[in-house]
Amino acid sequence: MAAKSKAAKAGSAALAVKSSPYVQRLVQDEDLRDNLKTAFDSARVAFDRLQNGKTPAKVILDDKKFQKELHNASEALRDATQALREGPKKKKKHRGRKLLLLVVGAGLALALSEGLRNKVLDLLFGAEEEFDYTSTTAPAAPPPTPAAAAS
Repeated sequence: MAAKSKAAKAGSAALAVKSSPYVQRLVQDEDLRDNLKTAFDSARVAFDRLQNGKTPAKVILDDKKFQKELHNASEALRDATQALREGPKKKKKHRGRKLLLLVVGAGLALALSEGLRNKVLDLLFGAEEEFDYTSTTAPAAPPPTPAAAAS
């Protein structure tokens, strides 16, 4: 009977952990996990340096590597607590990226397709008017050829 109650308690504890927003955040957020791992590793290295055989006061005051590891651990813990307080990150919508892709695609289509380019120009500025040019001046007499001048 004690085994059943232990199993029931374990099951209810598992459900409570599963529904916890902090546990869900820890499972989903890779940056949070990285910050916690960095904090743990830095704290372990700092503790190992403290247990080095020197007096703790000397290690705390003079050991630059100990101070650096302690600083790294505190920064990582601060980042982790900020991430937990902020709540889950919302996914950004990439509307700007889609618009940029559309503009680049349209630009390439205009640059590579002469027919499309002509249609767009006709829509923007109206159809091209064709005209025949006739000169109002008389054409100049052609220069004499050397064979005609020699005879």
